[in-house]
Amino acid sequence: LVCQQFNAAAEKVKTLTKRPSDDEFLELYALFKQGTVGDNNTSKPGLLDLKGKAKWEAWTKQKGKSTEAAQKEYIAFVEGLVGKYA
Repeated sequence: LVCQQFNAAAEKVKTLTKRPSDDEFLELYALFKQGTVGDNNTSKPGLLDLKGKAKWEAWTKQKGKSTEAAQKEYIAFVEGLVGKYA
């Protein structure tokens, strides 16, 4: 059930009519990656890749969080964004 809600939330994000802030995007990205892949085991991007580094750091902050917990947080976060930006 959580998985279905997670997938539905991922689709809902695409329907937002206004752009979330950069911080909100990073949070979405990090929770999505933690909820689908798990802990970040990738190499940290180089200093010149500012966007990649920000995404990597946001995902790494989620380390240790279970897939289900990350999915539940993602669902709740998306619902908040829908209320704010839809």
